[in-house]
Amino acid sequence: MTDTDDDALIAQYEAYPYPPRVPEDEKRRLITGSPSHLAEVNHYVFGGRRDFSHPFRALVAGGGTGDATIMLAQQLADEGGASEVVYLDLSRAAADIVKARAQVRGLDNIRFVQGSLMDLPALGLGKFDYIDCCGVLHHLEQPEAGLARLRDVLADGGGMGLMVYAPYGRAGVYHVQALLHMLGEDGDAPAKLARARGFFAELPDSNWLKRNPLVEDHISQGDAGFYDLLLHSRDRAFSVPEVATLVADAGLAITGFVEPLRYDPLPLIQDADNAARVGALPWIGRCAFTELMTGSLKTHVFYVVRSADADAALARPGPDMVPVPVELDVAQVAPMLQAKGELNVDLDGAKISLPMSGLASALLARIDGERSIAAIQGELARMPMTPDRPAMDEAFEQLFVAFNGLNVLFLRAEK
Repeated sequence: MTDTDDDALIAQYEAYPYPPRVPEDEKRRLITGSPSHLAEVNHYVFGGRRDFSHPFRALVAGGGTGDATIMLAQQLADEGGASEVVYLDLSRAAADIVKARAQVRGLDNIRFVQGSLMDLPALGLGKFDYIDCCGVLHHLEQPEAGLARLRDVLADGGGMGLMVYAPYGRAGVYHVQALLHMLGEDGDAPAKLARARGFFAELPDSNWLKRNPLVEDHISQGDAGFYDLLLHSRDRAFSVPEVATLVADAGLAITGFVEPLRYDPLPLIQDADNAARVGALPWIGRCAFTELMTGSLKTHVFYVVRSADADAALARPGPDMVPVPVELDVAQVAPMLQAKGELNVDLDGAKISLPMSGLASALLARIDGERSIAAIQGELARMPMTPDRPAMDEAFEQLFVAFNGLNVLFLRAEK
């Protein structure tokens, strides 16, 4: 049986499109996030050097109710170039919601295709510069085959933004799924939901899911969230090493996890010897170490490109690169850093403190999304008590590690 023949999966999303969305809400806000924000895509896939005013094709494989589709279509339309976003999903009900959302925004750069990503070879959709596949691979019978299907329709030099479930932050989810499976799976989707809700209400407070404050879709996302979390017909989670294996087996390479600070163990380790031991691990080993250490990762969001493209894909600081803030109020944050001399962050219970020099704060205050690093440093160089260029480079690196690590600062090349 192929994924397109999975009646239970189709029935679920026809009855409960996920996540729940109201098309009229598009009049007041654009939902943005990871993966697939264009600033992220440029940073992690195109080395910061992609001009989105040029023709661009994106595929959203398993588009659900359309957050990634609408975000990509709107941001590409704002760039003014010839773009196409192909929305691919099994569910007619979900597609109808996305069509209504697009109509409210007046978007005409979306093509709707009903089907599974497993059908891509037969669909003849062509090649894509970018592919979003968020929350889909972990629902496939063969995730490895699904990722290979996506790779095969990726254009040269392109990349993907992916999301899969992670095991430790979802503690208790699979316990309850097993319980509900043992109760029986007869009945249609509404009947299964009613039975499951009744049972969940009787779970003792000692139940692992009830004790997990990180997971709340079954509470905050209505019937669709409850069903998707606890009654899904096929659901697995991937640890960091399993993600690495999945990606490598497809001939791909990870260019970054989002947010990077959640995968960095060193700010959490005070003992110098232990820090040295962990620091000696390869990058993916450090990411795996952090996943085990914090226990808070519910999902893994990451970008991939073909292995041969990996060196050029990730944007890195340089004189011609422009720091681009996203949902970062530079005018508010820079004075706070100047006063405190550090950045304090609580990442779901993992509390870290990052030292921040006065020079780093001065650099942050001048970031506007338009000026290059060289231009910002040049302005500082004209001031009294001029710091030398190595000091400014070191300060920018300190700044960039912190704010890119929080997924609010990216790089693109000067236009």
